Amino acid sequence: MSTAPEGYDPHAYTPFAVTVDLAVFTVRAGRLHVLLVERGEAPYKGRWALPGGFVLPRESAEEAARRELAEETGLTQRSVRAFHLEQLRTYSDPDRDPRMRVVSVAYAALVPDLPEPKGGGDAAHARWWETGGTGPLAFDHDRILTDAYGRVGARLEYTCLATAFCPPEFTLGELQRVYETVWGVELDRPNFRRKVLATPGFVQAVEGPPRRTGGRGKPAALYRAGAATALHPPLLRPEGRPEGRTTP
Repeated sequence: MSTAPEGYDPHAYTPFAVTVDLAVFTVRAGRLHVLLVERGEAPYKGRWALPGGFVLPRESAEEAARRELAEETGLTQRSVRAFHLEQLRTYSDPDRDPRMRVVSVAYAALVPDLPEPKGGGDAAHARWWETGGTGPLAFDHDRILTDAYGRVGARLEYTCLATAFCPPEFTLGELQRVYETVWGVELDRPNFRRKVLATPGFVQAVEGPPRRTGGRGKPAALYRAGAATALHPPLLRPEGRPEGRTTP
């Protein structure tokens, strides 16, 4: 444990708290959903909010984010380490929290379709909400959610993160629906398939029989996420089409 240097008085500065807030996205039934919790305590008791909490004295912000993610999903911290989690930005407006000065480090998480969340901490309930139907959120969480939605949509153009929404084994049709769901556009199936398979390391074919996905078509081949992290060339949203919703 570090000690303050001689002559330094930490009490000379006004203390403040550090929290983490998480915008956790998943694709369920062809719709983009975000994980929200109903606050069980003041302030904003009864209002829905992004999951999160205070950073403990001996943990980093990322450790706190993964701890909170595990608590809200009901999974182990070891399990959630497989999910994609990235720092979004820091929110530090002086009056963003009525309790005291609170600086929040926000994260965006992309997860496959999970069971209904358990809720934890000061949350009365937790559930998946379809984006666009959440209503006003507590604190400045509407702003955080909008920023996170924009980040995810942009990241899908230049990275392989779309596979984070998929189960361990998926079809190219399921992967295409991730892009269409997040971007709010329709993509040409043959062109999408050609771009994905032409990108080294984007996906990896799974050995074994194909899987029937419903309908009258033939069973579809299965793939898993490849080793690549970036798309070269990028998989851009179609020209002349909207870049998705400006707010989630």
